[in-house]
Amino acid sequence: MKINRHAKIIEIISAKEVETQEDLAEELRKIGIEVTQATVSRDIKELKLIKVLGSKGNYKYAAISPTESFLSDKLISIFSQTVICIENVSNFIVVKTIAGSASAAAEAIDSMNFDGIAGTIAGDNTIFLLIRNEEKAIDIIQKLKRILNE
Repeated sequence: MKINRHAKIIEIISAKEVETQEDLAEELRKIGIEVTQATVSRDIKELKLIKVLGSKGNYKYAAISPTESFLSDKLISIFSQTVICIENVSNFIVVKTIAGSASAAAEAIDSMNFDGIAGTIAGDNTIFLLIRNEEKAIDIIQKLKRILNE
């Protein structure tokens, strides 16, 4: 049941601009899947859905990556367990990690394929991301912080 519901959620958000959990619950009900808001909230977290800017200027749900591969799940886990803080400085993003883990966290960021990243440089505990403009930098920071549940 849950696997089917998750597949339908991915189908729905791929086909439509779904803005809220209630909208997603309503779309599921339309196809015969009865859910509560709490269930939809858990599904969003388990599927690692994030909000991205839609074509109409509003935010919609989207998957972090097109595939849920074992490697990307591990990289997301490494990212969320090693990042200490994220800061925006103009069109740069500075990510601080625990010692020795910046390279792995940078690999996780790169695997997310965010639009707007011109380059990523990782040291021992710091990652610098050069973003094409300040607007994209703010958008990427919001996505990264959602992954960290900040």
